[in-house]
Amino acid sequence: MKSRLFRPPTRLRGAAAGLLAAALFGASAPAAKLLLREIGPLFLASLLYLGAGVGLLLLRLVLPRMADPSREARLQRADLPLLLGIVVFGGVAGPLLMLLGLARLSGLAGSLLLNLEAPFTMLLAVLWFGEHVGRRALLGAGLIVLGGVVITYHAGELRADVWGVLAVAGACLSWGIDNNLTQRLSLRNPLAVVRWKTLGAGLAMLVVAVATGASAPSPGLLAAALGVGSLSYGASLLLDTIALRFLGAAHEAAFFATAPFLGAILSIPILGERVSLGLVVAGLVMAAGVLALLRERHEHEHTHEAIEHEHAHVHDEHHRHPHDEPVAEPHSHPHRHEPVRHSHPHLPDLHHRHQHK
Repeated sequence: MKSRLFRPPTRLRGAAAGLLAAALFGASAPAAKLLLREIGPLFLASLLYLGAGVGLLLLRLVLPRMADPSREARLQRADLPLLLGIVVFGGVAGPLLMLLGLARLSGLAGSLLLNLEAPFTMLLAVLWFGEHVGRRALLGAGLIVLGGVVITYHAGELRADVWGVLAVAGACLSWGIDNNLTQRLSLRNPLAVVRWKTLGAGLAMLVVAVATGASAPSPGLLAAALGVGSLSYGASLLLDTIALRFLGAAHEAAFFATAPFLGAILSIPILGERVSLGLVVAGLVMAAGVLALLRERHEHEHTHEAIEHEHAHVHDEHHRHPHDEPVAEPHSHPHRHEPVRHSHPHLPDLHHRHQHK
């Protein structure tokens, strides 16, 4: 019990992981903008994902406990369809559609349309994957998305055509599907899930880049792109998968939607941009949204059906089973949940998918 004495609540752990993931991903925007001056967009996208995969491979060597099968559940053969969907939708279709769409849109139109990822993720989570989102969470998510619209709206030409709009909207829909599929695998070892996703997506886009005649960058730029990908994509996606485990896809999408604001903040020292009124307003609106999400409380009597599965856990009210010998927590092993009906505050994680009146 001592190991859990100071464990923060699930909501705070998930929120912290989601916001840090958004910050790291937001940092990739100004860094990628600098790299795009010398590297083509498709080649750069492949390098960012490959850098993420290589970084996660190195992390496994440096921190072997993260890959310890006694602490996290291994990927299974039955997970392959989900993993393939994650690579196809999140790592290939999303980036390719975004690049095709942005080529036909003004920067303003493209930036505004990219805010569709969070609403698409939430709609899919509720309508397709059975998550529940309360009124306060909807308000918080709405404020965060509104803040994203404010921060991306700047003086510029709102030029667009229908195919460009559909392509960027398709990219956001692809990432929404990716977020929900990843949430279904979030009980597996997140390091393994993200490693396969990034390496698979990076290699696929590298093949497309080479096939379309993209030229390779210099060794210095290559190293820089891989480094940015390792931190801003690899670490970000790992934290985001952890947030999906704790929060569910809908709530995670709202926290991750703060990335444009955090990226804009980082653009000030990196690109020398100025603080604007829109940035301040967006920050205040997003802060109100995050506060609303953190204050949401969802509690009612609900039933857990019997189930047998494997994932990392501690011996809390949902996991009360004996062991033949002392074990460290958290740990992972196949275990059975007996039917139980009780009431407590909860989030729409994979243990709490039930009907609401």
